Amino acid sequence: MAHKLRWLGHASWELTTAGGKVILFDPWINGNPKAAARIEDLKADYILITHDHFDHASDVVAVQKQTGATVILQPETAARYQKDGLPADKCIGMNIGGSVELGGVVVTMTEAYHSSETGEPAGYIVTLEDGKRVFDAGDTGIHCNMATWAELYPMDVALLPIGSHFTMDPRQAAHALTFLKPKVAIPQHYGTFPLLVQSADDFVHFARQKAPGVEVVVLEPGSSFEF
Repeated sequence: MAHKLRWLGHASWELTTAGGKVILFDPWINGNPKAAARIEDLKADYILITHDHFDHASDVVAVQKQTGATVILQPETAARYQKDGLPADKCIGMNIGGSVELGGVVVTMTEAYHSSETGEPAGYIVTLEDGKRVFDAGDTGIHCNMATWAELYPMDVALLPIGSHFTMDPRQAAHALTFLKPKVAIPQHYGTFPLLVQSADDFVHFARQKAPGVEVVVLEPGSSFEF
């Protein structure tokens, strides 16, 4: 059985592992014009939150209530959403550089260059049951530390923001591939708002120039990639 990544729109993902675990990354559904799911239809074992901006975390309480999932996030961000009803016994607080084992899946938190009202912005490297890895960079600018993470944790799939204004733009994200060296890169965090880059075309163009050995997969909200 293959692993499957389904893009729920914007920076929201559903990862179903070959071992049957379901992991949601930043599930933002309500108010998301690109949402490709309904909260009431979601299932999950774990929810990973990169930071507390509304377009990443505003639905965490509702999604946790629907799914019963355990939420992984920084302690300060956990405290914020516990005030809104997130159960404390369903939170695992962690920080950059740390790893937690989740029933055969290992989640490692990385830094992201961005902002957050609570905690620090983060990304996640998820090592799956068979050793394959997915990297969700979160909302970030380009940084050379990406090369260190890639050396320590060779990556199969990298989910990278390309929308500019708040994160890397397509050219920067393509250059990030020279640090990360994933087998596959999938763009995210674009096209949702008028402020953002509206198409992945420039990312594809620059990626072919900067990292021709990386396969670029462009998805539509609701579509999936198996690996």
